[in-house]
Amino acid sequence: MLAAVPRAAQARAEALAAAARIVEDVRSHGESALRDQAERFDHVTGHAIRVPAEHLTEAAATLDSGVRTALETAIERVRRGSAAQVPAAQVTELGPGARITQRWQPVTRAGVYIPGGKAPLASSVVMNVVPAQVAGVTSIALASPPQAGHDGRVHPTILAAAALLGIDEVYAMGGAGAIGALAHGVPGLDLDPVDVVTGPGNNYVASAKRAVAGAVGTDSEAGATEILIVADADADPDLIAADLVSQAEHDEQASAVLVTDSAALVEDVAARVSTRAALTAHVERVAAALGGPQSAIVLVEDRAMAEAFSNAYAPEHLELHLADAAAAAARFTSAGAVFVGAQTPVSLGDYMAGSNHVLPTGGQARYAAGLGAYTFLRPQQVIEYDHEALAHVRAGVVALAAAELLPAHGEAVEARFTRTGSAAESAE
Repeated sequence: MLAAVPRAAQARAEALAAAARIVEDVRSHGESALRDQAERFDHVTGHAIRVPAEHLTEAAATLDSGVRTALETAIERVRRGSAAQVPAAQVTELGPGARITQRWQPVTRAGVYIPGGKAPLASSVVMNVVPAQVAGVTSIALASPPQAGHDGRVHPTILAAAALLGIDEVYAMGGAGAIGALAHGVPGLDLDPVDVVTGPGNNYVASAKRAVAGAVGTDSEAGATEILIVADADADPDLIAADLVSQAEHDEQASAVLVTDSAALVEDVAARVSTRAALTAHVERVAAALGGPQSAIVLVEDRAMAEAFSNAYAPEHLELHLADAAAAAARFTSAGAVFVGAQTPVSLGDYMAGSNHVLPTGGQARYAAGLGAYTFLRPQQVIEYDHEALAHVRAGVVALAAAELLPAHGEAVEARFTRTGSAAESAE
């Protein structure tokens, strides 16, 4: 059944090979590689890769008041939503003098990527930067493509959003090259390597994250967007059509899928999608996405099959247009984010819901999470035993060390009991 809705596997394979070459070019040649890539991909030359402070100040000063208010509201909501993702330290007392403290340490430095090609995603500045700040990251570098229509500058709305969040380290560089630069650093630009790279993008950006994995941490590979809608016979076909088209406008490789057990709904949605797609602003892009093999309307026998399809497909965005959507949500376990009910469209999550819109694509929601404060945190255990507590498990350590043919492990414990009592006590 899932074979009827394939992902763009060939496109991703080609992107991975190309992204790896681009990343290596930046690692080896630094700024010159970034300038070559800007000329080739962004049609920009001679621009300031490290964004001057005055560009940020100017963008913030000229930002439309309505957009500013919306960004400030989004920042406040995402900050509240992200705060719930930072666990408190937990202390486990295993016995007198024996404890383990579980703590979550923020990374020192994060690099966030903000797309600016087909759509200047100022909202992604909020979605990346706010969780990092909530986690406690103190050094954040932001990269976004230079814009030919803005004299090689980063899009002004993206710059303004960065300024609102207090980010002053911004680079005009895009695509896989930007991911490589953040991961490996560019000495000529005073760009130090980061510990974690995050952010959405096309398949090249997602593939570049795979190419730098191991050198740095990454979030999930948030490539071309996906929406899967599960609907019953009572669902509103016009709302479904609107939501499918809304995600198809992101990219030609975007996936828009409807799964339903209602043949009548299939016909209604198909007709309304056709009408909306012809009238939308990005008509060619939407047509390419909806006409690609990654998009489909799937008719299933019953609800159980719809649930099984969705969980196997593991979409980035899952909308439930079901009469019992709230109760049914628990059975849909594999999705980047779940939007419950007809009044909760993906567009809400893209901007103002307070949730994060940087989510796993390509089926990774089966095992990966969306971006959050936890992306920038490292769980770390702190172990503390006193002499008496160590004595309590002394024999067990020695026995296991001997069984594993690692006698020095046991000897390291025994050394703490074969010295004089005063020496042992002073070591505590």
